[in-house]
Amino acid sequence: MPRTPRLPLALLRVAACTGVAALTLTACGSGSGSGSSSTGSGSIKVGLITKTDTNPFFVKMKEGAEKAAKADGAQLVTAAGKFDGDNAGQVTAIENMVASGVKGILITPSDSKAIVPAVAKARAKGVLVIALDTPTEPQSAVDALFATNNFNAGQLIGEYAKAAMKGKTAKIATLDLAPGVSVGVQRHNGFLKGFGATDKDVVCAQDTGGDQAKGQTAMENCLQKSPDINLLYTINEPAALGAYTALKAKGREKDVLIVSVDGGCTGTQAVKDGKIAATSQQYPLKMAAEGVKAVVTYAKDGKKASGYTDTGVNLITDKAQAGVTSKDTGFGLQNCWG
Repeated sequence: MPRTPRLPLALLRVAACTGVAALTLTACGSGSGSGSSSTGSGSIKVGLITKTDTNPFFVKMKEGAEKAAKADGAQLVTAAGKFDGDNAGQVTAIENMVASGVKGILITPSDSKAIVPAVAKARAKGVLVIALDTPTEPQSAVDALFATNNFNAGQLIGEYAKAAMKGKTAKIATLDLAPGVSVGVQRHNGFLKGFGATDKDVVCAQDTGGDQAKGQTAMENCLQKSPDINLLYTINEPAALGAYTALKAKGREKDVLIVSVDGGCTGTQAVKDGKIAATSQQYPLKMAAEGVKAVVTYAKDGKKASGYTDTGVNLITDKAQAGVTSKDTGFGLQNCWG
């Protein structure tokens, strides 16, 4: 992803409407987890629905969509759930956007299965629907998917961890997302494949929802269960930083190898600071920008995007290992998000 100047988070949020229900299309801006906003004045209207509007990943995604819409002379309409998992809010957003005349909708599904009926109704009315970051179940429920290959992202850090352990017997802990969530499952399975392990080799597995505080609690639980853990995989960097806090409290922060996925700026800085050994960096701005361009193309000539487009991943570390391709934190900080 090419580096773009990052605006302060406050400037990326438009002022919130008072007294308006979450995810209702309005002329005013979006507040935390509710509302919608419209930018640009082009005749082609593009919708963007994210899981939340506070997560830095989705803030960057919105920034990429806004920039692409402006460049293509399109109008961007946005909406976000009140929380990660707000399927009902996303259904309402789809319905409102279709009614407002969007040519296409870009969506990061909160519930990959439950969103499918609403997507089907939108497509039946001629609206192009593209999933960003998270695939629907089935993936064919949308016209196209623009996302990181999460299995590959996990496999990269698994291969790195294997090399970095240098033949030591691994006592593996995994801090995962939540049961059945495809992104978390793919990253977890990719890590195990890259390391050459199976779930039978994991001495402690905990779900964290990708939350830092839950990551700390999960690591505390794992250390009680298996005090000799020496390798930790986490679903994302907030979970990794929570785990680092727990490890530091036990004086174990220097003898547990931590690897993760995401590549946010805070997480990448943690790699530079030596708290996390390596992370697989993904690029939300690129996902959204390519999605907007696909909708504009569809509006102009009727050509639909289809299938899966891999928006790329890079392993970020300052402790490169032989046989594992990686970039340093200088590159990571130039291309991070959040």
